[in-house]
Amino acid sequence: MDKVGELVEAFLKNRSKAEMLDFLKGILTPREIEELTTRLQIVKLLKKGLPHQEIARRLEVGVATVTRGSRELRMGRFKKV
Repeated sequence: MDKVGELVEAFLKNRSKAEMLDFLKGILTPREIEELTTRLQIVKLLKKGLPHQEIARRLEVGVATVTRGSRELRMGRFKKV
């Protein structure tokens, strides 16, 4: 199994929110967790139809970061978000 596959398997072994939070705190730095939560908020706001500039302003990120989320959304990702 490749390294990404191993990571996916490790994520899938967490059965509760508490287990997942503990796993995330163990594998990521606080800043990395913050970045992931921001990216999730970008996707949610894009799904609501907010303009890229507005999302960037609200979340204090670059427009390029929002555009990346938009591109991934158009590729069919984030169906369960």
